[in-house]
Amino acid sequence: MSDTTQTYSARPTTALRARVRSRTQLRYRDGAAAGEDLPAHVRAGSAMAVTASRIAIVQDDTNAVAILDRASMAVTALLLPRGEGGARMFGEDRANKQHKLDLEACVHLADRGMMLAFGSGSKSARERVVWVEDIDGQPRAKVCDATALYRAFREDTRFSGSELNIEGVARVGDHLRFFQRGNGAQNGALTPVDATADLPIDRVLAALTNPSTKLALEKVKRFSLGAIDGVRLTFTDAWSDGDEPVWFLAAAEDSPDTYRDGAVAGSALGWIDGAGDGYWCAIEAEDGSAFRDKAEGLSLDPARPERAWIVVDKDDTTAPCELCELALERR
Repeated sequence: MSDTTQTYSARPTTALRARVRSRTQLRYRDGAAAGEDLPAHVRAGSAMAVTASRIAIVQDDTNAVAILDRASMAVTALLLPRGEGGARMFGEDRANKQHKLDLEACVHLADRGMMLAFGSGSKSARERVVWVEDIDGQPRAKVCDATALYRAFREDTRFSGSELNIEGVARVGDHLRFFQRGNGAQNGALTPVDATADLPIDRVLAALTNPSTKLALEKVKRFSLGAIDGVRLTFTDAWSDGDEPVWFLAAAEDSPDTYRDGAVAGSALGWIDGAGDGYWCAIEAEDGSAFRDKAEGLSLDPARPERAWIVVDKDDTTAPCELCELALERR
């Protein structure tokens, strides 16, 4: 496919300030469940969906969705089917990292009563989508083979670049907008790219039930996001209220490819408008200093424009990930 895709720029702005107001370590109310291969804490939060009464937190290395009750702040686990070797936890510490679902993006479709969580697609085991229904009631989940969807992502190199790595998804009208993270390694003439692309919601759902579904990416756009302390920013999540602008998270992580983690110089919160123009600010810690954690999950509060939530992935399986509340100041 010839590559004539326009690259859009996202620039730092003083019109927004984002500072961490509070942090909550995410630990399960009932502790560890060894028989279910579940630890006592949420290991690697990578995306989230906020509903009226709950926050669902997706993990990239554990076959469980963490469900936080917003009133009590208690965290319970919605177990997903076991993976390779009967495991629910995956990582280098268990020598089974290659088998994890690597769920990195999710979107809540309230009018359809569902949440969809997407694997990164960086390996064949990660071409899966978790379909969750009734998050606010008695949630239930199934894992769907999404080969047709990821084939469309990978084959359109305007979007996938050198290494596919889906990190965010947001609803825009009757479409889903997917965010590709450009933290991959060079692959011949192909370079790592940060990009977005749209697909109709109905076609995505069809692809989860029919592997022969044909998909063609729409509105493919590439982005140059800038850098923090000389480390290039790459997309780590996205959120919208159902329309544009679409908000995004990006991390300045010095990683060599999509498989290995690296040192984090900072994280940014920003938005992309309907014309493709992007703006961001570096997230600040509680004391106003630079926020050096990797922000992965994002949700703004539609009822309170001065508040947002992010999930921090510590890249440490022994440490609980954190749910941070951000104070937003729009100038």
